Amino acid sequence: MPLAATGELIAAAAAAHRAVPAFNVITLEHIEAVVAGAEQAGAPVVLQVSENAVKYRYGRLLPLARAATEAAERATVPVALHLDHIHSDDLLRQAPGAGFSSVMYDAARLPYEQNLAATRAAADWAHAQGLWVEAELGQIGGKNGEPPPDPHTPGARTDPREAAGFVADTGVDALAVAIGSTHAMTTRTAALDHALLGRLYAALDVPLVLHGSSGLPDEELTAAVAGGIAKVNIGTALNVAMTGAIREFLAARPEAADSRGYLGVGREAMVRAVARLIPLLGDGDGDGDGDGAAPPLAYG
Repeated sequence: MPLAATGELIAAAAAAHRAVPAFNVITLEHIEAVVAGAEQAGAPVVLQVSENAVKYRYGRLLPLARAATEAAERATVPVALHLDHIHSDDLLRQAPGAGFSSVMYDAARLPYEQNLAATRAAADWAHAQGLWVEAELGQIGGKNGEPPPDPHTPGARTDPREAAGFVADTGVDALAVAIGSTHAMTTRTAALDHALLGRLYAALDVPLVLHGSSGLPDEELTAAVAGGIAKVNIGTALNVAMTGAIREFLAARPEAADSRGYLGVGREAMVRAVARLIPLLGDGDGDGDGDGAAPPLAYG
């Protein structure tokens, strides 16, 4: 089917008190696994390409974007493309021509006023191109080897009043909030500040996004969606599943040389991870009615 629009998927999910899963992809195997897992779950999905993934692909966006577009157009469920954690204005400007309907412009590392100004300029340009824009306020941490933020440090958690002003002044369409999760966690031990999430949900009139979701146990993910999260970013969980399956395969077959063998089992491990995570976000049996119970997901 044609590429879906991220903003439309999230608006529909928010209205139904569910969340859209957004999986970060690095290789063709990631792309194929996310689409296959979403098809098994019978749910829409967002394929996310981060600036770090583009750097890994020699700085070239189009090869991965074109692969994702082809997979999306052949999918039996709605699939959207999202450009994630963008710092580079040059990369931002490549998004419309590469099939992306949305971007996450990341200036959260800057002091508040600089973050606001940079995000406002990026949002103005992106909206003129028809792009849906997500931003971040607070310190989620964990990317590029960053340590997790100290929750007691001023500005580490997203302040509801500050967030309301930030959204109004930048015009962004969604906000990623810092409520206790951390990027790149390989164990599922994080705990969210659900009281803060409730205050943020009450203070803001745009969808809320959860980053660092791989580090959350099942019950935390489910509670986050119940508390108002409408987009859930997942990346490390796929890498943990893929790498674990490849390690096991090669340990049992030290003579293996054909990459299709270990990449194939890695891809299938990611398919299983995707298919089991999606029901936690509002539909536990994959039929779209939100009434099922999701099986537990274990890794790390």
